[in-house]
Amino acid sequence: MTSARGFQLLRSGMAGVEVVVADSAHAFGRHTHDEFGIGLIERGAQKSASGRGVVQACAGDMITVNPGEVHDGKPFDNSGRRWRMLYIAPPQLLEASDDIAPGTAFEFTAPVIRDAVLTARFRELFDAATTAGALRSDAALLSLVARLLKPVPQERPALVAGVTAARERMDDAPDLTPTLQALAADAGLSRYQFLRAFTRLTGLPPHAYLLQRRVQHARGLVREGMALADVAAASGFADQSHMTRCFVRSFGLTPGSFVQR
Repeated sequence: MTSARGFQLLRSGMAGVEVVVADSAHAFGRHTHDEFGIGLIERGAQKSASGRGVVQACAGDMITVNPGEVHDGKPFDNSGRRWRMLYIAPPQLLEASDDIAPGTAFEFTAPVIRDAVLTARFRELFDAATTAGALRSDAALLSLVARLLKPVPQERPALVAGVTAARERMDDAPDLTPTLQALAADAGLSRYQFLRAFTRLTGLPPHAYLLQRRVQHARGLVREGMALADVAAASGFADQSHMTRCFVRSFGLTPGSFVQR
């Protein structure tokens, strides 16, 4: 278990599932996760902006976030809030959803949910992830998914090809810093057209999106055991202090505190 700043990263017995508990007044800046996130507010309340609108969640509410969804989060007051979260890698969750409804794509549709049955199933999965074996935890995940996920509408707006290429370019090489002119030229758009399209389709302007990819890339390198100064350089940060500030804004933990002990 790793603990810092009111946040605890617990050991997880489930592959592809991170377990976090927190009791903090920390205010998160706008950030994203690569994973599906689902959690339970246990004390206090928080307000956040998400890709699905303004979110206000109080004690007893379930909160969700989809991979790549831009969101922030701050408590209603200085007393903070206590919550527990599960961050589930897309393959694990989508495999469960496909088992329930084969061939159907899924995502979280409601950012805040109050449902006693769902809460009970979440607690079962949380406990299973930290204490039980694969049989119980797999069953708990399927039970949660069956209650929670809704089909994704099939008529989703197509991503602009140029924006998709720009995203892939930053995903593949987050340590590099392309110019807006270069990204726009590759997309066949003016700088202004590209900036508007990218921000609309991703929820972040290009520089903020690149910063999020650097944070996610750095997290992976930290987990692999790379020295923090080397992680900062390999991820494109100005220095280790810059990386640490971005980590805390996104995860509530410093890079040194993030690795499970």
